[in-house]
Formats: sequence, C-alpha cells, structure tokens
Amino acid sequence: MRIVSGSLRGRNIESPPTKTTRPTSDQTRESIFNILKHATWSPSLDGAIVADIFAGSGALGLEAISRGADFCLFAETEPKARAAIRKNIDKMGLSEIARLHRYDATRLKIAPGNLRGKFTHIFMDPPYNKGLWRPVLERIRTQALLAEGGVVILEEGAEAEIDPRGYEVLDDKTWGAARVLFLALTN
Repeated sequence: MRIVSGSLRGRNIESPPTKTTRPTSDQTRESIFNILKHATWSPSLDGAIVADIFAGSGALGLEAISRGADFCLFAETEPKARAAIRKNIDKMGLSEIARLHRYDATRLKIAPGNLRGKFTHIFMDPPYNKGLWRPVLERIRTQALLAEGGVVILEEGAEAEIDPRGYEVLDDKTWGAARVLFLALTN
C-alpha cells in the first residue's frame, strides 16, 4: 500500500499485522480523493482539518495530508493498528500535524490534543456490516464536530443498508466490495 498522490506520493504505508484490519485499496482511495477534488460541494483539502476514524493503517488521513491537509486526527482502538499508524506518522515526519486518538470513535471530541477546530473532512471506515457508523454519525452531529460545509466520507460494505439520519447523501459510489457515501449535515 502506498500514498497515491500529493507531496508524499509513492511513500509506502505500513499496514497492521492483523486480519481484523481491512485497508482501503489504493484504487478506492484514489477514487474518493478524485471526487473530493472535483465535486462542487466538497471543501478544499488545502488547509483542511481532517479526522480518520476507524483508521486502521491511517491511509485515508495520510493521503489527505499528502494532498494538502494541515492536520489529521487518527482514531483507532486496536493496538497493532495504532502502532502501524504511529510508525507511518513518524517515518513520514508528520508528528507536528497528526494526533493519534486511542479511544473509541463514539468518544470523539474537540480536545486539547486535537484543538485545531472543527473537522472539514471526516473519513470513517468501520468494520463492514456491523453498523458501527450509526453511533459515530450521531456523535459527530450532537457534538458539532463537522465544520460548516464539511463532509463525512463513510466506507461500508457494498451491500450495506445505510440510513444516515440527520445527513444529506451528496454522493453514493460502489467500488468492488466497498460502498462509499459522501455526507453533509442537514440543517
């Protein structure tokens, strides 16, 4: 796995040595970021404040930083995955603009360690078909974690039934086994 584009293009991404982590493929990541670059509803990644929830290897957040994001908060509970993210942050020299949150994503908040403001982009890639996105979307909404005009990028299994209450579906794409929804808060 590698960074697809931007200032870190071609750099290898360490994956956690566990079968429970399913990294987003290079092709799916490239497609997600192409949509974000060209969609009229998408905020710019230049200067973005990003969260990578259920981060796994941190590939989505690392890709966002490579493409111009100023900050990324990685949220991951699995110890081997956190170790891989830490290794990726360190070897790419990103410790000044990245934080690693070890708590459950339903406890996500704007805190001293990630005090950069509300998130412009929240990438969420939970284990497929477990509905873990539901409480996290609720947390994002009730804690007002998404910046005005911000977007949530939710990856789930291709066959998943998703009803993101309180959010508008801006786009809905399927690539292989992955279904990706681009969501904005409704007023």
